[in-house]
Formats: sequence, structure tokens, C-alpha cells
Amino acid sequence: MLDLKLIRQNPEAVKVALGKRKLEYIKAIDELIIIDEKKRIIQQKADELKSERNNLSKSIKSKDEAINIQAQVKSINAQIQVLDQEQITLNEALEAIILYMPNLPSADTPDGKDERENQEIHSWGNKPILNSPKPHWEIAEALGILDFENTTRLSGSRFGSFIGQGAKLQRALIQFMLEEAANANYLELSPPAIIQGQILRGTGQLPKFAEDLYHLENTDQYLIPTAEVPLTGFYANGQALKEADLPKKLCAYTPCFRSEAGAAGRDTRGLIRQHQFDKIELVHICKPEDSFSEHEKLVRQAENILEKLELPYRRILLCAGDMGFSASKCYDLEVWFPSQNQYREISSCSNCTDFQARRLNLKFKRDQKNELVHTLNGSGLAVGRTWAAIVENYQLDNKLGFKIPKVLQDYMKISELS
Repeated sequence: MLDLKLIRQNPEAVKVALGKRKLEYIKAIDELIIIDEKKRIIQQKADELKSERNNLSKSIKSKDEAINIQAQVKSINAQIQVLDQEQITLNEALEAIILYMPNLPSADTPDGKDERENQEIHSWGNKPILNSPKPHWEIAEALGILDFENTTRLSGSRFGSFIGQGAKLQRALIQFMLEEAANANYLELSPPAIIQGQILRGTGQLPKFAEDLYHLENTDQYLIPTAEVPLTGFYANGQALKEADLPKKLCAYTPCFRSEAGAAGRDTRGLIRQHQFDKIELVHICKPEDSFSEHEKLVRQAENILEKLELPYRRILLCAGDMGFSASKCYDLEVWFPSQNQYREISSCSNCTDFQARRLNLKFKRDQKNELVHTLNGSGLAVGRTWAAIVENYQLDNKLGFKIPKVLQDYMKISELS
């Protein structure tokens, strides 16, 4: 959530920053300022009436005065009640605007409207030379290690089941990614896959992205869209963290659930866009002055996984118009898919500054004062997409099958699947 104090003090700077995302936010800031001013005027009137009421109560010296003053107090109470109701209405209007407003882009986030204006920072690895690259689902289904047909009968479209060695490769990737995180001093959590709505609101998924979530009927609970939500919210609304304990580096393996409401007709084949998928999530909670250096460390952790798997990838700095809702700065890591002759996103690493912390009341204590932390998150990595990238990049040109990356061969006990 944006800092209302900052908006009051420097509305033009906020409008310029948000205008880099979408011009519609400029008008929203103007509306918010008007509502906030009304709210403060009403609050001042209520405070004045409460002060008058207190002074009247203290001035009673006789029974006759008490009767007269009680009538005045009753009138004042009625006025205060009206003002309190107006405050509630204005608070709801204020919240309806500010909860839909994204984070301010960082100073080094490039201007731009969409993905065409993102900037490539660097690329790594050699793309495989293949005569006729096959898509991962074609190879995997032919090998009997991935099933969509029977799974669709179980759960509907956009679900798949790993089978046999396919399931073993999935487990190998999960174990490998978690061990790499542990080696980098991440604390592993195993959180529930069901989360309270207030935590989703805190991390920015609600209310804006409600249609992409799976809601448990007659509750304020949801299936998690990413482990970013429980990891970032783990210390929310609790006791302030100790400065000496920062940064906190957390990781988790979880299933993730997304309705993909806005992705109709896109990536209907294969593992790129599923309703349920596995992911290793990385979260950093740190002091404000450290967040941009922590961001670089987080993205390097995700890149390290791709490099050890020897998968060609590139790092992209997202422009303001293509960046996620809670992010102030965001890098995407994109892995090469030979069958599509293009890079596809496999990790999105965001610095959310104090945006989520303000919504979650997530703070640390420094010099006897509580301050908002900064939060960062990224995939390290999306398991299904990594699985698919291995099948495609390591596929054999002369026969049906693919090689196993060297770092996974001890897990898999084989060097090739064909």
C-alpha cells in the first residue's frame, strides 16, 4: 500500500511515478486527495465536538446545570455519531482506491508500456543445436512420463500428472532447489496451502486479482497462488522483528493454484500455464537501505539454479508498464525453449520495498522505534517449467528421449531417459 503521508506531501511526484504504469492512476490520486481532505476536516470537527463535550461535563456545578448540560451533550453526541458514520463511508471510499493502486516504480525502472520495452540485462549459456526440436509434451507423453488425457478426466483442462521417471525428475528438481537454497542460508518453511484473505490483501493479491484465486466457499480462505504469500505474511501483525535478525531469507516448496482467468487460449498445451504447479519460492525481509542489494542476491540465487542445470537463460529488467502490482523493481529470468524458438519466463524476482510491509504491518525495531521492513520475492524456480525446459534443451536428436543434467544424475541414478 502506498504511503498516504507521501501522497499528501508530494502528490505530483506520486502521480508522475504512477503515470509510468498507467495514466488512469493519475486521476485516482486526485480522487484520493479529495477524499482524504474531507476525512481530515470531518475528523477535526469530531475532535472539536468531543473537546466541547468534555469541557461541558467538567463545568457542571449544580443539579439544575446538569439537566441543561446533559441536553447539550446529547445534541453533541448525535452530531459526533453523524460525523463518525461519514468517516466510515470516507474510509471505505479511500480504501477502495488505495488498495487498487500499485507500488511506485524505482528510479532505475525503465519507462515503457509493455513487455516490448523491457531491457535485457544479460544472457547465459549456449542454446542447443537441434535439427527438429520437439515440444516437451510430445517427448514426455511418448515416453510415458507425463499424462494430460487421463488427468483432464480427473480435474479438467490445464492439469497434468508426472508418471514414473517423470515424477522422479520432479522430486529431484525440488530436492536440488531446496538444497541449493539451504547452502545459501535460506530458512526452509513448509507452510499450509490455504491462506487467510487478510494475508492475500497484505501481499497485494486482493482485491485486485481476486478472479485469479481459488476461493474456499463460505470462508475468507483461499488456495495459495504462490508461497510468496505465506512466507511474506509469516511475521505479519506480530511483534516487531529484531534488527539483528535481518535480513531474513526464507524459502518454501509448495503447490500453487491459479485460475489463469486472463489466459484463455494461451499455452493450452504442455506445462507452461497450469492451474496447479509446484514452485520453490524465495523471500527476503530486510532493512530499507539493504533492499536493492538484497534484490541482486535473490536474483543471483535463481540464476545459480539455471546455471547449475546448464539451461540457457536471460535476465530482463521489466519496464514500469509491465511490472507486477506490488513490485518497485522487477527482474524476470527467461529460459530458452527450443520448440518455441524463444525465451519464456521461469522466475520473476521483485523488490516490493515497503509496499507489502505497510499492508501487513510488518516492522522491525531500530533505536527503540518500529520501522517498516522491505520485502522481496522470487521463484527459485518454477518446477514444472524447469522440468519442461530440461526435456526440451536436453532432448536427443537421433532418438526419442533426453539427457539428465549432471547435477541431477545422482538423484535420478540415470544419465539419460529414452
